[in-house]
Amino acid sequence: MNKIEWDKLVFGYQKTNYNIRCYYRNGKWGEIEISSDENIPIHMAATCLHYGQEAFEGLKVFKGKDDKIRLFRWEDNHKRLTHSANGIMMPEVPKKIFQEACENIIKLNSEYIPPYGTGASFYLRPLLIGTGAQIGVSPADEYLFLMFGTPVGPYFKEGFNPVNIQIVRDSDRAAPLGTGTFKVGGNYAASLVSGDKIHKKGYAAALYLDAKEKKYIDECGPANFFGIKNNTYITPKSTSILGSITNKSLMVLAEDMGIKVERRQIPVEELSTFEECGACGTAAVISPIGKIDDTNGMQYIYSKDGKAGPISTKLYERLLGIQYGDIEDKHNWITIVE
Repeated sequence: MNKIEWDKLVFGYQKTNYNIRCYYRNGKWGEIEISSDENIPIHMAATCLHYGQEAFEGLKVFKGKDDKIRLFRWEDNHKRLTHSANGIMMPEVPKKIFQEACENIIKLNSEYIPPYGTGASFYLRPLLIGTGAQIGVSPADEYLFLMFGTPVGPYFKEGFNPVNIQIVRDSDRAAPLGTGTFKVGGNYAASLVSGDKIHKKGYAAALYLDAKEKKYIDECGPANFFGIKNNTYITPKSTSILGSITNKSLMVLAEDMGIKVERRQIPVEELSTFEECGACGTAAVISPIGKIDDTNGMQYIYSKDGKAGPISTKLYERLLGIQYGDIEDKHNWITIVE
C-alpha cells in the first residue's frame, strides 16, 4: 500500500486489497467469495450490458476518535437495493449476504479506512448485475452480487461550502412512473449530457424539474434537494426521486432539533422564499447551495458571504458527529465493526 495523503483525497476510485463476490445460479445464491482481482469475467450477451439489469448502492464507513469503525445505516441500503432489484426483475440479495459482504470488505481493507480527523471516509459500493446471456428482452437466469470499498474525500471539491447550481429544463433524469425510485445506472446515464453541459458552465450540479409538467423541483444532480424556511425543512415528494438515506436521516435530525419537516411538491417559484437550500446524499452528505440560476433568467441567492446557513450547518455537524461517534447515536443507525 502506497502512503495515502488522506486530506487530499477526492471522491474517486482507489485500488484496495480485496472485493467480495457472490453468484446467483440455478435459482439460488452461492457462497461469498473473496477476490483480489479488479476485473469480472462476463458474457458478451449479459443482460446488464444490453438491457440495463444493474443496480447499485453507496454507503460509508467512518473511523472514530476512539479508533472504532462505524458502518452507517447498512440495513437501509439493503432495503433500497432490494427495492431496485424488484423493480428490474433481479433476485433479492439476502440480508445476511449483504451484511457479511460489508463486514468482510471493511476487515480485509482496514488499512484503507481513513483516520479520524482527516475529513475522509471509506466508501462501500455494492453492485448487482445480470450476468446470464439473453438476446430477447427478458431477465437473466444468472446474477452477480459484488462489493468493493475505496477511501474517498468530498464529492464536491468545495466540501461543506456553498455551491452554485443551474436548473435544467431541456432534459429529464427519470420519468414519473419509470425507474427514478430505483438506484440503477440508467438514471445516471440519462443525466450525463446535461451534467456535462452545466459543469462546463461552472456549476457544481444540475437541478432537475419534474418530467411531466416542469413545474416542481425534482432531484439535484446525484442528490436529493431540500429547502429551509420558517424553521421548516422541506424536501420534494415525487414518484421519480430516489429515496436518499441521508435525506431520511436529516429529516429525523431536523425534528430532533425542533424543526418542522414537510415532504411535498415544491413549485419552482417557491425557491425565492427559502432561507437556505442544499443537496444531500451519501457521497456529498450536505452540499449547501449558494445560488440557483434558472435558464429563464431567474436567479436565487442563498449565501452572500460564502458560508452555509445556520440550520444546514447544524444538521451537517450533527449527522457527521453521529457517523464519527462524537455524538450519541439515539436512532441506532451505527453498526460497530470489530
